[in-house]
Amino acid sequence: MEKILIVDDSILQAAQLKKILDDEYEVTTAHTAEEGLRLASADNYSLILLDVVMPGMDGFTLLKKLQEEIITQNVPVILITSLSDIENEQYGLILGAVDYITKPFHPLIIKARVNTHVKLYNYRRQIELQSRTDQLTGIANRRQHDSYSISKWNEAVRLQTPFTICMFDIDRFKVYNDTFGHPAGDKVIAAVAKTAASSLKRSTDFLARYGGEEFVGILLGDSSEKAFAHLKKIRQDVEDLHIAHDPSVSQWVTVSIGGVTVIPQKGSSYASYLKIADTMLYDAKKSGRNRVIWADEKMKILCEK
Repeated sequence: MEKILIVDDSILQAAQLKKILDDEYEVTTAHTAEEGLRLASADNYSLILLDVVMPGMDGFTLLKKLQEEIITQNVPVILITSLSDIENEQYGLILGAVDYITKPFHPLIIKARVNTHVKLYNYRRQIELQSRTDQLTGIANRRQHDSYSISKWNEAVRLQTPFTICMFDIDRFKVYNDTFGHPAGDKVIAAVAKTAASSLKRSTDFLARYGGEEFVGILLGDSSEKAFAHLKKIRQDVEDLHIAHDPSVSQWVTVSIGGVTVIPQKGSSYASYLKIADTMLYDAKKSGRNRVIWADEKMKILCEK
């Protein structure tokens, strides 16, 4: 059931709106702008109904704050107010509200407009999801990686938590494509992605197809030893798929993995450590493939095999 947040200092009016929408939505109410901001930032809402005239922080100010927060800036907001002049309506729409309903309102109008904006929000969210998903594998694509990685890097800097970046690609993939054809190669890419994704499924894990047969994984909170052991298992799981390779180069399809674990410091950049992970991947390939090479928090190199 879709979630809707009502922010209105009038307990009576908030209850009236809740009653109108309760049969179709999971409705939460807040009676101050501060409480509304806290609730909006703590859950996933499909729509916010916001009263404009409230003591202390008014609805226009709260709308500005919602637009500034990453987690709430895309949630549609309908302003509900007794201010019926054109200037206030224009101001609310300029600030980012998707609609403006004046009091007194009719229940059927509320329902119709809420339904419309929830449907539009879900449609936009689906389109956004498709634009950030790799169509072949179903995991995140490079676009999603680029935005997610920077956001999580900044979070790790703030919280001083270990941040792991790993890069891996399929060994001798060009030979595989030349031998078995590109449709078979696509199936291998999808199989490797599925295998890795089945192990990187915690809320703190992230996996993206970076390009071609190359992938990037991000793990938050794990020590280098734990991350190294986890990625060694993924490497083994891919080998254990027993996908036949060209026998002139390898018995099975395998992957090489390079990674780095760091506690990010202020002023450091994700891109510089992504390059270190890429260097570790290069070293893994140069030293025989089908192995994991890691740089720990002190830049000590951990080598499999």
